[in-house]
Amino acid sequence: MYALKYVRTHNYNMANITLSLPDDVRERMKNYPEIKWSEVVRKAILVYLDKLMGSETLDSSHYARIAERTGVNLESISIDKAEKHYKKMRDLEWKRQSTTRAS
Repeated sequence: MYALKYVRTHNYNMANITLSLPDDVRERMKNYPEIKWSEVVRKAILVYLDKLMGSETLDSSHYARIAERTGVNLESISIDKAEKHYKKMRDLEWKRQSTTRAS
């Protein structure tokens, strides 16, 4: 006997918003039907909110992974140096996310 497994594929606790775009932007977007534009907008809003809030919405593990990839040992540096690295990583992440095309 086989058991059915149900997988929830949608988060139904999301709000819908209406977005107005110039016609030429919409026409350019049509050239990329494989891109989920709602996801691009959702990520852009989150990135913008993170920038406004000083990245309060991202936990420290996010930045720890970035530090690990860049070879920065956070335990061996002073708090002033750690703050400098934090700001640099935050700015680099802002730049990366704001220039990355969603797929």
